[in-house]
Amino acid sequence: MTLTILEPGLLTTVQDAGRPGFAHLGVPRSGALDQAAAALANRLVGNPGSAAVLETTLLGARIGVDQALTFAVTGAEAELRAGTAKGARRLPFAEAFTLPAGTELWIGPAIRGVRSYLAVTGGIEVTPVLGSRSTDTLAEVGPSVLSAGCVLPVGVGTLTPAEAPATVVHHARLPTDPAIVHFHAGPRVDWFRSGSLRQLSESAYVVAPESSRIGLRLSGPALRRHRARQGDLPSEGMVLGAMQVPPDGQPVVFLRDHPVTGGYPVLAVVDEADLDLCAQLRPGATVRFVPA
Repeated sequence: MTLTILEPGLLTTVQDAGRPGFAHLGVPRSGALDQAAAALANRLVGNPGSAAVLETTLLGARIGVDQALTFAVTGAEAELRAGTAKGARRLPFAEAFTLPAGTELWIGPAIRGVRSYLAVTGGIEVTPVLGSRSTDTLAEVGPSVLSAGCVLPVGVGTLTPAEAPATVVHHARLPTDPAIVHFHAGPRVDWFRSGSLRQLSESAYVVAPESSRIGLRLSGPALRRHRARQGDLPSEGMVLGAMQVPPDGQPVVFLRDHPVTGGYPVLAVVDEADLDLCAQLRPGATVRFVPA
């Protein structure tokens, strides 16, 4: 059983729960940026939560269905359509649906949020690398970013698709305006001027267009260093959610394809519970940071 990528949109990749434990080799954990949305899509089609899914970005994708298969799409809200020689029909979002062979599945542009997740019963069965099928866009580990014409193998499903669509759980995870993101004090607070954490919590930041799977780039009041701390740190280990601050004072929150080391000081670390939310913040969205 296979799927064929007809139009990959802005960025479509294969993702799963990631490959933690290889930072000492210079390999980030990668995986779906919105882990809860990916796990929900898998649950709806009867997969284990760690099965590989497709992650689309903002503009959706068009996919050819080569055999009859069951799907679900979660994450960023999008219009879904199935097309055959007999015409097209709308499909439910955050619910399981079955498509016959010869169907084209359209995942439309994101209406709310950034990243949508397509799960198929049996999961995407590309070859795992270091125990994961995830595409790492920084270290280039795992399958390549998907392009038109890519054919993806699908595994054999072993579980029963969930009957409840769980749309209430899904919608609760998309951003509000402004989005509220909780943080903990980072290891290099002493590199910044007195009151920098208070400034962070009292200011509004805007998501920059340069944001990616590597990091959420933000624009707002500059977080200035202490006068005695103007050089760069020796490279040190970075963790998921670390808020690194370059010399221009504009913070960057590291997401799942982040580098494993860095030389800019970390002022704060985003709470793990809010990392899925960070995955769905669109360029131009307003973010308020709140102490955890």
